[in-house]
Amino acid sequence: MSKNLLIIFVKNIKLGKVKTRLAKTIGKKNAFEIYKELVKVTEQATEELHLDKRVYFSDAIIDLEWQNHTKKVQKGIDLGERMKNAFLEGFEDGYKNIILIGSDLPDISSEIITKGYEKLQKNEVVFGPAEDGGYYLLGLSKMIDTIFDNKPWSQSNLLKVTLHDIKSTTKNIAFLKELNDIDTIEDLLKSDFYKNNIHIQKLTKNDETTTT
Repeated sequence: MSKNLLIIFVKNIKLGKVKTRLAKTIGKKNAFEIYKELVKVTEQATEELHLDKRVYFSDAIIDLEWQNHTKKVQKGIDLGERMKNAFLEGFEDGYKNIILIGSDLPDISSEIITKGYEKLQKNEVVFGPAEDGGYYLLGLSKMIDTIFDNKPWSQSNLLKVTLHDIKSTTKNIAFLKELNDIDTIEDLLKSDFYKNNIHIQKLTKNDETTTT
């Protein structure tokens, strides 16, 4: 068993259940298609990493997706509890360095994830800051419950609040480069993921209304 574990949080790709903020602008069907493309990016970025990987689905395991991966279902009421439980399970199984990422980051790469593990060699916590004030990657070399409890999930002050809450107990904190995740139409339009993908550009110009 590797001492490193990568946890990937994936939403079950269901129409109307993914990228809901984006769907308000471009419609549910187009948001659905964009999320599928983002998941493909995540798969490509992680497939060549030689370490143990666990994919946690939001609702139910899909056998045809993420083949040759260990697959589980997220457990918990909110995002914090679901992340906390996934980390706890990893540490209880003997892993020393655990990184968790989502599946909506167009610029994620194997190099960024590898850099996260390198930083965990000398730090207890690694954050990959997102431009919207949250974070796209969390790495831990030990369990720190404070990171997950009573946090403003999906708010612009998430990382700031988290850092404030852990500063008295956790000194060794490292950061990766800031990236842009895709939650809104503004996030999408300024991304290279959009600028370099004609298929995605066509989706945003579709006349589909937000009620579909």
